[in-house]
Amino acid sequence: MADTLTDAAPGYPMPRAAGCPFAPPPAVEELRDAAPLGKVRIWDGSTPWLITRHADQRALLTDPRVSNDDLRPGFPHVSAHRAGIARTTPRMITNTDAPEHTRLRRMVTGPFLIKRVEAMRPAVRQIVDRLIDDLLAGPRPVDLLTALALPVPSLVICELLGVPYEDHAFFHHNSSRALDRSLPPEEAGAAGRALGGYLAKLLDQKLTDPADDVLSELGERVTTGEMTHDEAVHMGVAMLIAGHETTATMIGLGTLALLRNPEQLAVLRGTEDPKAIAGAVEELLRYLTIVDSGIRRVALEDIAIGGLTIRAGDGLLFDLAAANRDPRAFEGDAAGLDLGRPARHHQAFGYGPHQCLGQSLARLELQVVYGTLYRRIPGLRLAVPFEEIEFVPDGTTYGVRALPVTW
Repeated sequence: MADTLTDAAPGYPMPRAAGCPFAPPPAVEELRDAAPLGKVRIWDGSTPWLITRHADQRALLTDPRVSNDDLRPGFPHVSAHRAGIARTTPRMITNTDAPEHTRLRRMVTGPFLIKRVEAMRPAVRQIVDRLIDDLLAGPRPVDLLTALALPVPSLVICELLGVPYEDHAFFHHNSSRALDRSLPPEEAGAAGRALGGYLAKLLDQKLTDPADDVLSELGERVTTGEMTHDEAVHMGVAMLIAGHETTATMIGLGTLALLRNPEQLAVLRGTEDPKAIAGAVEELLRYLTIVDSGIRRVALEDIAIGGLTIRAGDGLLFDLAAANRDPRAFEGDAAGLDLGRPARHHQAFGYGPHQCLGQSLARLELQVVYGTLYRRIPGLRLAVPFEEIEFVPDGTTYGVRALPVTW
């Protein structure tokens, strides 16, 4: 059976349908509906397993026989570039297994506890309101990505990490450039190195003059010998990059999805109920599932699932978008956007011990933006035809290159 699956393995990733830019590729959904799992062929000719069903993903992502170590043979990297980066990337929570992953994650769990993040809500509201004030006072049309979607997570992470406000322009500029897909790799890399150097110096300051922020807490871990100085700096950069790109992408793509579904947009525009807004965020996370590359793992041992056997050393690809539209897991029409749908059990943040560390912060930012923007600018609309919006799958997140809006 395995040989047959390998011989017939289709190429992955697969193209989305031109007329359905918010939906997963039709071929992926067909695979999900036809069989529990199968094999696909990726850029290097290898044939990892593709896991598309919600329940199967949950079972495997919590199985200790499945590894997140991207240096292990058989790990299905997104591209040759990413495979090369893996060889020089420090060991962090994003590429280790227990017990090392457990140790590192424990160092940063505190700052992302729900109560602490919730305490940031007034500060996040202030940031969002200030940016919307600037929108209303500025020219039209405007690119919502550069005017709101990108600054929100950048300024919030400044607040969380303890970056002085007078440095936020430098911080925002370099974080944006480090994630700018249009820049040559050397320029984006230089911006990333500038951020690392800045955070290293700031961490040194926190070691002698701590405050109530994440970098100070990491500095305390360095002082006690629980983590090294380099680990603390890399952790700070990782939190910046991960929290910045995904939230910004969700703000832009989520707004576009709502503009294309006016009856759903009316739900958000007409409520200030925190529970309704929180529920709407979960449904938008499920419906869009912007992590375009999915989750990638490698099997440490043989695993029997769905009548098949995953062999030790086999790569595993978890297509989160397919699982989040699995009709077995969600009520009603799983392919549609319904802000009243109970969707908290989606897997947009992954699942299991490696589930996104910053999900509570992302939820807070999205709740504030989605709960504020459309009420304050009720006439918000696209400034160009929908057909002119450019969608950008870059192997990591799926979003739009720009979102020109007016009102």
